[in-house]
Amino acid sequence: MKTQIFLLMMTTTIISAVSCGNGNQQNGQQPADNNSTDTTSVSKVYFTKNIDSESLVKIYEALNCPATGRVAVKISTGEPGGHNFLQPTLIKDLVHKVNGTIVECNTAYGGKRSTTEDHLQTAKDHGFTAIANVDIMDAEGDMKIPVKDTTHIKYDIVGSHLKNYDFMINLAHFKGHAMGGFGGVLKNQSIGVASANGKAYIHTAGKAQSPDELWDNLPEQDYFLESMAAAAQAVDNYFGDNILYINVMNNLSVDCDCDSHPHDPEMKDIGILASTDPVALDQACLDLVFNYTPAEGDDNQALMERINSLHGTHTVDYAEKIGLGSKKYKLISIDK
Repeated sequence: MKTQIFLLMMTTTIISAVSCGNGNQQNGQQPADNNSTDTTSVSKVYFTKNIDSESLVKIYEALNCPATGRVAVKISTGEPGGHNFLQPTLIKDLVHKVNGTIVECNTAYGGKRSTTEDHLQTAKDHGFTAIANVDIMDAEGDMKIPVKDTTHIKYDIVGSHLKNYDFMINLAHFKGHAMGGFGGVLKNQSIGVASANGKAYIHTAGKAQSPDELWDNLPEQDYFLESMAAAAQAVDNYFGDNILYINVMNNLSVDCDCDSHPHDPEMKDIGILASTDPVALDQACLDLVFNYTPAEGDDNQALMERINSLHGTHTVDYAEKIGLGSKKYKLISIDK
């Protein structure tokens, strides 16, 4: 009942159509509070407590933003040894519905996904190549795309294959992260779409442009988080209205899917959320975590501590500040 009570306070069961592109107000109007009954002045975030393939398709359809053309579905393929990543059985129906290609980029920290050959093997071992084509977007190098906020990074370095796609579905697993505090759609779009060189560039707030230089150039924590927000905005701007965002809140470990030995989750699964506004979406997920009422065997404390210890919420704050989206939202249930 604990999470359900919180959702009942925030949720309206009226589902209204949205246009593609960020749903937040950009015309000078002040957005309503998250609990406001005025759903016209806030970003819409759709919610289902059901975590299964059918519900994932339903929440995609609720956005009323059909993926067209060459569709990239950005996920994390998960580091070998880990087990919390989104499972192929969960995402298969959605990927097939949009005739999508699963896309990823190589890592900057070594491991079994730092080369294209190893990364594709991991994707195969984890079952992704059995449901769709998998494209490691920096297999043939990278390219630069513009950033609006140049405070730290002057451009975003992404996999060169990004240019092969007309539409992106940012399908993220919401969980903790050992460097960013948490990972949701903002991280999946910044670090996740960046090439290995781009990951080093973002992690060092513009100081390094290759993994070899990464660990000697780590910046102040907030500079890294702000660089992630700027890079996420670059990808959002690149696709314009042809991008949408989904967070799956299951296997809520304090550790990322990039961890080969993640901690087991200490809190139970929450549901799936989706929006055309990535800031509103990650904020809604954070609110669900921080407003969770813990119980024996179902405790949000570890995840909150991970997020707070790394000032993780700053990524969302800064993303709103630079105009990527709005933290004001209305949570809309699609459950009957």
